[in-house]
Amino acid sequence: MVEGSSEGPLVERNAIRVALLDTCNRLLLLHVRDMGNPAFGLLWELPGGGIKAGEAYGEAVVRELREETGIHVDTDRVGCPTWRRDVSYLYRGRRHLQHEIIVKVRLERAEQEIEGSQRVGFEAEDIFGFRWWTVDDIINSSERFYPRHLPKLLPRFLAGEQIEEPLELWP
Repeated sequence: MVEGSSEGPLVERNAIRVALLDTCNRLLLLHVRDMGNPAFGLLWELPGGGIKAGEAYGEAVVRELREETGIHVDTDRVGCPTWRRDVSYLYRGRRHLQHEIIVKVRLERAEQEIEGSQRVGFEAEDIFGFRWWTVDDIINSSERFYPRHLPKLLPRFLAGEQIEEPLELWP
């Protein structure tokens, strides 16, 4: 950790986000909130989380999907990271700086059951729903998303474009 602002020490970490697509080309998004920061509100986010020390990104994808959704995938289904971004946000009273890579994983069948019994830490409180979205539904939605520019950048990402997103700041 490095020193942060008046919010205390800055937590810096590498993380993975997963664009999980079913065979109908729908994307899984989790409905989340930060119970420690009501001003954060509600939003829809890509599954994912921190990459542990010594863990390859593909292993992190497999672990995070299992923990957050109960979906099991093999590392050979994990695409290459083609979307890179940095984000700073306040979570549970601490400022975080997260270096994220986003990968695509395509499932072998349509919509799968989501199960959250393996969620860790605050995930059980913060994740309170999910939805399989079409790309058009995301693009045309007035909902809030994480990443914030998901509606704008998702079509480019799914088309295989390399994306280097500038720092995104959240309250």
